[in-house]
Amino acid sequence: MGLSEASGQRDTQALLPVTQAMELRKRDYHVERPLMNQEQLEELGCWTSATRTYQWRTWFHTYRCVPRCSRARAQALLFQHLPVLAWLPRYSLRDWLLGDLLAGLSVAIMQLPQGLAYALLAGLPPVFGLYSSFYPVFIYFLFGTSRHISVGTFAVMSVMVGSVTESLAPDENFLQGANSTVDEVARDGVRVQLASTLSVLVGLFQVGLGLVRFGFVVTYLSEPLVRGYTTAASVQVFISQLKYVFGLQLSSHSGPLSLIYTVLEVCWKLPQSVVGTVVTALVAGVALVLVKLLNDKLRRYLPMPIPGELLTLIGATGISYGVGLKPRFGVDVVGNIPAGLVPPAAPSPQLFASLLGYAFTIAVVGFAIAISLGKIFALRHGYRVDSNQELVALGLSNLIGGVFQCFPVSCSMSRSLVQESAGGNTQVAGAVSSLFILIIIVRLGELFRDLPKAVLAAAIIVNLKGMLMQFTDIRSLWKSNRMDLLIWLVTFVATILLNLDIGLAVAVVFSLLVVIVRTQLPRYSVLGQVPDTDIYQDVAEYSEAREVPGVKVFRSSATMYFANAELYSDALKQRCGVDVDRLISQKKKRLRRQEQKLKRLQKSLQKQTAASEGASVSIHVNTSVRDMESNNMEDSKAKASIGKELEDTAASGQEDVKAPNGSTLKALGLPQPHFHSLVLDLGALSFVDTVCIKNLKNIFRDFREIEVEVYMAACHTPVVAQLEAGNFFDASISKQHLFASVHDAVLFALQHPRSGPASPVSMTKL
Repeated sequence: MGLSEASGQRDTQALLPVTQAMELRKRDYHVERPLMNQEQLEELGCWTSATRTYQWRTWFHTYRCVPRCSRARAQALLFQHLPVLAWLPRYSLRDWLLGDLLAGLSVAIMQLPQGLAYALLAGLPPVFGLYSSFYPVFIYFLFGTSRHISVGTFAVMSVMVGSVTESLAPDENFLQGANSTVDEVARDGVRVQLASTLSVLVGLFQVGLGLVRFGFVVTYLSEPLVRGYTTAASVQVFISQLKYVFGLQLSSHSGPLSLIYTVLEVCWKLPQSVVGTVVTALVAGVALVLVKLLNDKLRRYLPMPIPGELLTLIGATGISYGVGLKPRFGVDVVGNIPAGLVPPAAPSPQLFASLLGYAFTIAVVGFAIAISLGKIFALRHGYRVDSNQELVALGLSNLIGGVFQCFPVSCSMSRSLVQESAGGNTQVAGAVSSLFILIIIVRLGELFRDLPKAVLAAAIIVNLKGMLMQFTDIRSLWKSNRMDLLIWLVTFVATILLNLDIGLAVAVVFSLLVVIVRTQLPRYSVLGQVPDTDIYQDVAEYSEAREVPGVKVFRSSATMYFANAELYSDALKQRCGVDVDRLISQKKKRLRRQEQKLKRLQKSLQKQTAASEGASVSIHVNTSVRDMESNNMEDSKAKASIGKELEDTAASGQEDVKAPNGSTLKALGLPQPHFHSLVLDLGALSFVDTVCIKNLKNIFRDFREIEVEVYMAACHTPVVAQLEAGNFFDASISKQHLFASVHDAVLFALQHPRSGPASPVSMTKL
């Protein structure tokens, strides 16, 4: 087989300088190799089926089997699950320490206001946001593999926790006295227990999934799904902060349509807004926006961003204390922040049953956000993030944090970007930030008791800018991929209407359904040869591609399995231009008529034989012996001639049924297909199941019935092994029907046509 590169020189030369293009014209590339089917390829390459080793068996023998234990294995296992022992001894103080210290200080400055604010999102006292900014961060320093992500409180996780605490411990359950005031101490105690127990369950789920190597679960959360989900969560965060911005007392809503009810209630109670609270929130919001704009303009000149949130919190606390915003203007403040750390407390097992569903959802969402950001930074800085170890690290952070009364945490995008831009190099930056938070908890936390909650709400809303800007995805996805846009919109609408937990489940199910629909509606193509090449392309897309006379080449853009196998067969028969089923049905009818004709002839023979035997029995007494002998001779000749005629007819009928020449479409008076060979391009086939194997066998059977030989091409080695394991190859279908490329199959089909000689013109062109 020859291959010339002349046809592609025009496109290649357009991309090359003139001198190189002239050199290319002088060259003549020519590649030759023999035709090769699957058997010849396996013999030439010495193919042997690889022994399958199950992952759990390898894991068991590697890490759990006592006879195979050694010091090296134990050390590798320790370094794998406690990465700090691997990278900390190689830590470069000269190159990395200063950057990590500055990054840790910058992140701690952001962590303080965000911890206080996100605790309000979770429905908890602000100090628990500081606890959640210390314990989990330090645990991740020991077990995490990402050098740049900032673990701690996160808006999406906090609002998910808040939906749980407010639904299981609403304000209505803690009303007291005639004026129906809420017992905040009792309510906060119950909510803290709910949040810490939820954090323990989230940690258990994440650690368990990480230990069984289940990190691939995040692959089911596509980027449009995650972005649509986080956009909807940011809208929920925005709506949840309106009560602090306007100083309103709202009822607790949970379950489907809770966001709609909250918006309606805010609109209904808007005339009851506290003017001082609204003014405080507006001033704080404007100040934060101005500082962020200033940071953007002076980014290249500043060693670290201006800590706008911290300065705003300090200024607002001082103004609130000096002016007396709470007693004079009714502005709600944070209140008492106890100094020091709280002792560990065991989770409540009685709450496990009611929190399991929420815990799994929060565990998956938290891991998806953390690993997505981790991989982005890892690709940017050239190192590897272990998704399974990240699950374990995040799970231990939540598990141990829950014991110390923290709520579930994840990774913050804004803090991670600050940690990277401030010069953070390793996980030491996270440890430094956690130590600064510890100092604030022990000594400085009580200074923020007069901080207005409206300022924290303004800080949360301003920090939502990045996630709210994801609404621009609608325009970009409309231009690039409408199906991804549909996933984005369904995820957003479901999360807004059905709440965060049910919305995520609906989004995942819809995303999987979209994948199934895409495999059920692939693109089917009839291929033609591009002139002077061995390349085959869709004749509907390439005007120069021509079908090879006598050979039909068919390709599907998706793998064939139980959900689309029947659609594959229907499309194949439709694109071939021959009504295969009708032709087979007519052939069977005409063969059936031949069988009926044969049966009628057999019955006629039996009747004639019986009549001749009856006639020979009558004997005339006066007949002479010579006359009798002559009569017997004539009867025998008559019977012999009738029998010979019937045998010939029967034999011809049987040949029509059994012999190929007698049952051909031409012999039966039926039209023949305009091609004698069919080539199935199975390059898109990634796996086969029993339905696929059965469907391929049916294709071979049906097209052979209409005198078309079928060949398969471009199968990957795992697919060939699966076909062999599924008993696809037999006496009628061998590996000689399977070729390494479409061109090989076409050439073989032209050299060995099932009916009629190959066209010399076609062979020459090929």
